[in-house]
Amino acid sequence: MNPLAPDQRNNYYLIEAARAGIHKPILAALYAVHSQPQLEDGETGLGIAPIHQIDMTQINTFGTQVQYAANTLRSLTDSLIAAEWPSNDLWNAQAGRYSDRFLDAIAQGYTPSSDNTQAAQLEASDPDALRQAYLDDINTDYSGAQLPQNLTQLDPVLLAFAERVSPNYGRLDFQRQALVEAVRLWRQLNTAQEVYQALEVNVIDQVPDESELDQALVGFMQSVVRYYAGYPNQREALIRLVQLWREMDSREEAIESLLRDAPFASETNLEIVDPALIAFMQKVPQQYQGQGDFRFALTEGYRRWFGLDSRATAIQQLGVNPNDLVQNADNQEALVAAARTLDRALLDFVESVPVIYQQSDQQREALIRLVQIWRRLEGRIPTIQSLFDDLRQLERAAPNSPEAMPAPKPAPVPPRPQQWTPNNIQLDASIIPNGNFTWSEATRGGARMPPNQATVDAIVRIATLAQQARDRIGRPFLVTSWYRPPEVNRRVGGASRSRHIVGDAIDFNCSGLTGNQVYWALEPWWPGGLGRYSRFPNLVHIDARNYKARWTH
Repeated sequence: MNPLAPDQRNNYYLIEAARAGIHKPILAALYAVHSQPQLEDGETGLGIAPIHQIDMTQINTFGTQVQYAANTLRSLTDSLIAAEWPSNDLWNAQAGRYSDRFLDAIAQGYTPSSDNTQAAQLEASDPDALRQAYLDDINTDYSGAQLPQNLTQLDPVLLAFAERVSPNYGRLDFQRQALVEAVRLWRQLNTAQEVYQALEVNVIDQVPDESELDQALVGFMQSVVRYYAGYPNQREALIRLVQLWREMDSREEAIESLLRDAPFASETNLEIVDPALIAFMQKVPQQYQGQGDFRFALTEGYRRWFGLDSRATAIQQLGVNPNDLVQNADNQEALVAAARTLDRALLDFVESVPVIYQQSDQQREALIRLVQIWRRLEGRIPTIQSLFDDLRQLERAAPNSPEAMPAPKPAPVPPRPQQWTPNNIQLDASIIPNGNFTWSEATRGGARMPPNQATVDAIVRIATLAQQARDRIGRPFLVTSWYRPPEVNRRVGGASRSRHIVGDAIDFNCSGLTGNQVYWALEPWWPGGLGRYSRFPNLVHIDARNYKARWTH
């Protein structure tokens, strides 16, 4: 088997470093300085060898080598702390990395105690080579992410964040998960179950008592500021907490947010109530019966959404003249007709919200105000709390229960145009009438829209021919590539004169058939380019050039 690519190895390092609460570059350094053991997956190890209960079968792949290396480094760290090493002998806060003394300890190798079933033998290595490999990986990481190497500057911001967590804890599942993960990394535990045990929370069938767990987690966060000592596992625990609490994609994004945002900004991240707001709006059409107070709630939400100056302006924009309401105050029939007009416009607005919501502060506050009036709540804070309650229900609701997120309502299908242009493309529509190929397939889900009429016409041209091919073969074509803008074609290594740039070329697989089978089925009659790939035996290329061409790449 071939060795892993550097990015693949780095992914293992990231996962295990986050799990064990250690500095990721040390894992890369161990791989760099050790050329053994040889592993069954074609890789070399990180100097992890069998010891005590750990035999070679448990550490004979790259993934298990990294896992046990992380465990062993954590065991070494714990033993040095127990030996009363001060924190600055483990971590060089000024440089933002492990200290030279600790690196020397790693280079000397390590044998865990016989009762440690999670750690293995770490073989000795050259201390200078280990230090250099460690520093090299740090430089690689931070030059790529453009983040500071010394993360001690984050400490005040992390502690400020930690102080804000408890009062903003909404008992949502993702928040609870973030706190459990922070405890796990802080206390250098392996699993959530170990966290529950450490926090002395009752567990039944591996499910913790949530009330006890919440109380313990809040207590833990309240102790963080007091006991924070700058150890790497503590800092990484809080960085991980920020990432999960703010629902961010990566550790780097969390660090960037900490460097960018005001340290004592409110930690009530209102974006987390957006699913509850959308669910509320999706349920309104079934609940609304034209009651006056509910109509007022919808009108006020509409007014705030569009930033209108008054209720009268909102009513006018919704299609009802406020002056007519005054003049017809005694005309019940006219008032009923106006109410119906207003209700239709309001419900059109309500149904459009899941489609047009851009998560702006103005839109969010408009919906929060709408919910407040609808539910007759006293203020904004009780309204937000009610939305947190909705979120908890949404997280745990059975798929078809009334508490679940409603299924989205498809937008009305616009009429099919007589001719396709760059400005009227409908992604879900078939390119040719009653055809099988859609504009979504041709444009990669709308990510590669045709820039001009010539490209549109080319796509229609190949869709017409491809439909004939599909009809002859009688099986679906699974499109892998169609129109490619020039910059995309360059990025994927396409030929400079590729028909994909024109828009009249398709690469596809045919369900259940090999590329050879499709090729021979089309070869006698296909009027344009027809190709196959020796490296990809199921892939076929067709294009609508104005002459026959056949090839195998």
